[in-house]
Amino acid sequence: MKNFKAGQYINQGTFKSFIPEEINRDWTLDDMEVIELLSQADRQLGRLDMYSEHTPNIDLFISMHVLKEATKSNKIEGTQTNIEEALQEREDLSEEKRDDWEEVQNYINALNSAIESLDDLPLSSRLIKMSHAILLQGVRGKHKIPGQFRTSQNWIGGASISDATFIPPPHPEVPRLMGDLEKFIHNTEIRLPHLLKIALLHYQFETIHPFLDGNGRVGRLLITLYLVEKGILKKPILYLSDFFEKNRQLYYDNLMRVRTADDIRQWFKFFLVGVIETARGSIETFDNIMKLQREVDNKIQNLGARTSNAREVVSQLYMRPLIDVQKVATLTSLSLPSAYKLINELERLGILKEITGAKRGKQYWFDDYIKLFN
Repeated sequence: MKNFKAGQYINQGTFKSFIPEEINRDWTLDDMEVIELLSQADRQLGRLDMYSEHTPNIDLFISMHVLKEATKSNKIEGTQTNIEEALQEREDLSEEKRDDWEEVQNYINALNSAIESLDDLPLSSRLIKMSHAILLQGVRGKHKIPGQFRTSQNWIGGASISDATFIPPPHPEVPRLMGDLEKFIHNTEIRLPHLLKIALLHYQFETIHPFLDGNGRVGRLLITLYLVEKGILKKPILYLSDFFEKNRQLYYDNLMRVRTADDIRQWFKFFLVGVIETARGSIETFDNIMKLQREVDNKIQNLGARTSNAREVVSQLYMRPLIDVQKVATLTSLSLPSAYKLINELERLGILKEITGAKRGKQYWFDDYIKLFN
């Protein structure tokens, strides 16, 4: 990017805060390495979008992609909930794991609600605030004005503002900067390619840090919401939090390098590599899901009279790969003894795996499916 300037540090007395330049303006891209990576990322994203069109019943699998995104995005912020724990009910977890579990569930609800809201609302400050309110509802950040832009100074890193790693702009600047960001999202006259717009949007949001808590998670939500709103992906099936979590220090370093060295180029390269690797990984996951579908269908087609009910159960397992006998009975309208017999058959075939070891209240994983997301 020619003559890119990230912003400037302003003396606030005992500390200096960073005020970014507005981004709703013309951009000139002249870096061949970035252009080549952009070309690769576009190709992989196109391939992934094709899978969303040609994978039968793809909506069955999206919930697990969302679940994985929720666990990874929250893990970046320090929570420890894994996919298996996120699938369980709150009361089935030990007391010390419940707070993390609730934050993951809020992320899932915030993402699903935001995607649904895109039918009626544009990607905007209003939608961002709505998502933030859901994200912080009833959890550790519930006292940090959920759903509202901050009205005080915040900081990143350090025990106090005096030893902070980064200090975002003062709160009176937030409405102006978020207004500029919103205009940038919807300015069709800006010729910057969509993937670079998303990268710049994410960087700018994290730099503004408009909320007292939850900025990282909301900023990562924005990536998926932009892809869906602009029709770049027909389904919400690309999530970068796994890549960011695996490369957490690089993620933070590259964001910070933009502010300290005006190096937007390195951030673009990192972001595009994330899109390329994540899209390839998602394609591989869909391939493996379809392979597993064929294997499972071959196993249950020999169950005779139970085949139809087995298919009903398996279809539910692709959305939520944890089940118990009561759920099986409800899905199939079978009596509890008959539901137990069906579960026993699915266990015998290696489709279900009992996880509790209890005599009562047994729960069963669709283990081979869960492994595809770990």
